Amino acid sequence: MELSLSNISKTYKNGVKALDDVTIDISAGMFGLLGPNGAGKSTLMRTIATLQAPDSGIASLNGINILEDKIALRQTLGYLPQSFGVYPKMSAEDLLLYFARLKGISNKKEREEIVQTALEITNLWEVRKKNVKGYSGGMKQRFGIAQLLLNSPKLIIVDEPTAGLDPAERHRFLNVLREIGTNNIVIFSTHIVDDVKELCTDMAIMNGGKILSHHTPTEGVERLKGQMWTKNIQRDDLEEHEAKFNVISSNFNQDNSLNIRVHSEMQPDESFASSNPELEDVYFVTLHKDSEVVAA
Repeated sequence: MELSLSNISKTYKNGVKALDDVTIDISAGMFGLLGPNGAGKSTLMRTIATLQAPDSGIASLNGINILEDKIALRQTLGYLPQSFGVYPKMSAEDLLLYFARLKGISNKKEREEIVQTALEITNLWEVRKKNVKGYSGGMKQRFGIAQLLLNSPKLIIVDEPTAGLDPAERHRFLNVLREIGTNNIVIFSTHIVDDVKELCTDMAIMNGGKILSHHTPTEGVERLKGQMWTKNIQRDDLEEHEAKFNVISSNFNQDNSLNIRVHSEMQPDESFASSNPELEDVYFVTLHKDSEVVAA
């Protein structure tokens, strides 16, 4: 199972180039598409889901040209956008049974079995009789996963699914994605680094409509070994350090001082201590390098 994208580009009527020659191959497993808001992630997700056409490029799933044969792609696609509508006065179970009929599952017993499985996988079985209107944000997101599982999709796209969820709901949602991500391609679009760190076996970083890097989370961290340095400074000294060093992030300490993280192949000076790289460093270093290229 492989999704292959080649030279996908999209420019909107207002002149914004949302996708800029995107080329990438994605295999089965949990794939994290990481990037800031406005990076082009949602445009790419909608393009893969055949909800909008690119200006140019080729996209295929196991040999299916998905830009030309949209029906074939949609038969094996599960898509959870950033926001989706439901009929709030129906129970989750009744709504899923209705969706199953719309998806062409005509046998009543088969529909009931498929819906029960989807509710159990998403940990909604105990609240299946409750109206979706009364669900929490995390429960609604898990319901979204339940409805996309009804047609046993091989390609699953979830776009910014944990935004706005509290920590407990986010944890439950990520566990659901782990369960369904083993044998399918699951593309998980997010701007939250920890989501990718906890969930994904492969990842890409995107900004300005371009894929800036593609590697496993472990590979990304390994590449920065020996290149991350840290130091505590006073808040008033931040501007001076940003002018002298490649500061990629800063965080407040309990005493209101700042801990800065600097990317450098050599120790910036004796006041800096070496630090083990983290996936967040990979993200910020990649974006920082891209901003330098754009500025140049």
